[in-house]
Amino acid sequence: MSKSVKRFNTIDDFDVSGKTVLIRVDINSPVDPNSGIILDDTRMKLHAETIKELSMKGAKTVILAHQSRPGKNDFTTLEQHATVLSKAVGLDVKYVDALFSSKAREAILALESGQILLLENARFFSEESLKRPPKEQANSILVKKLTPLVDLFVNDAFAAAHRSQTSLVGFTRTVPSAAGRVMEKELTIMYNALENVQKPCVFVLGGMKADDSIMVTENVLENGTADYVLVTGLVANIFLWAAGYDIKSKNKNFIEAKGYRNMVDKCEELIARFGDKIVYPHDVAVEVLGDRADVPVDNIPDASIFDIGRNSLVKYSKLIRGAKTIFANGPAGVFEDPKFAIGTEDIINAIASSEGFSIIGGGHIAAATVSMGYGDQMDHISSGGGASINLLAGKNLAAVDALEESMELFNNRE
Repeated sequence: MSKSVKRFNTIDDFDVSGKTVLIRVDINSPVDPNSGIILDDTRMKLHAETIKELSMKGAKTVILAHQSRPGKNDFTTLEQHATVLSKAVGLDVKYVDALFSSKAREAILALESGQILLLENARFFSEESLKRPPKEQANSILVKKLTPLVDLFVNDAFAAAHRSQTSLVGFTRTVPSAAGRVMEKELTIMYNALENVQKPCVFVLGGMKADDSIMVTENVLENGTADYVLVTGLVANIFLWAAGYDIKSKNKNFIEAKGYRNMVDKCEELIARFGDKIVYPHDVAVEVLGDRADVPVDNIPDASIFDIGRNSLVKYSKLIRGAKTIFANGPAGVFEDPKFAIGTEDIINAIASSEGFSIIGGGHIAAATVSMGYGDQMDHISSGGGASINLLAGKNLAAVDALEESMELFNNRE
């Protein structure tokens, strides 16, 4: 069945007035390690629309979210998140430092229509980190304790949709469930773009998560979605090695240290199968004595490759500007260093000036796009790098599957 056919419920399918709605959002935010202050409220603003809509419609809104993970210095409570979220929503967001204890349950039962409550960090609960099927997650303590108190579960956390964790997939089997506005928008745009792709279609794939990008490369060339895949970043280095170029020991060692040596063989296979549909750089930028040096790929010194070269960018930009559909995920190099930001900036510039339909993956390339002031010139900037790249790689998203199963499960009961 086509993904554009409605396979999950949305908020529009329910009357939430006077109902208790449990909503899972992704407001995981960068936190200053010294002061503990939240540095960016982008995700708060993103989910504010769904939260405010539920409140305005008279729901008793209970928010479930996470912050970081155990062992990291930004693994903290959500007390400050409630304050920042209140400003983003424009309404008071109460906070309770509990997740499913009697204290949390009493706070939920005390809610009146229109009120909003943020529960404690879901990852304080050890079962949250266990990857299990929804059927098993539905038997967790979190789900068993909160299910009797809620009428509807809304999943708005697209950025975490590829994870099969308790708070994301556990409630879909115990209460009627729906996609929130962020989840709905992301899936609608991504499915429509992939199913009704306008040609020529170009994918620009880079960043450090090379295995993900290589899986996307194979998927979109195999199914005919992409006409060209332009590779940058670490992905390009692996393809250059696979194509027989001597990228020297420093770069080979880095690839091996990242655990991607096996990807070289995979890339050899992809080059043999798809030929010039995979476009890799013919020059790269390396660091020599602290400066940028652009060198041809057949004469790379034993120095770290930190960007694609200026000459390659001319070809990349031409292909991008001539495309009718553009997907981009991952920066082209070490864009945090101004010397090696040229590749990322030129590619973003080319996408922004293209007349094609553009989708920017989440993460670093999304941040770079916004910081360059091109956010409004892109058709869509995804809120989830991991989720979007999994979707592009042809993988199912666990939380979306759970929403689809929930629709079938509860609609069949009616």
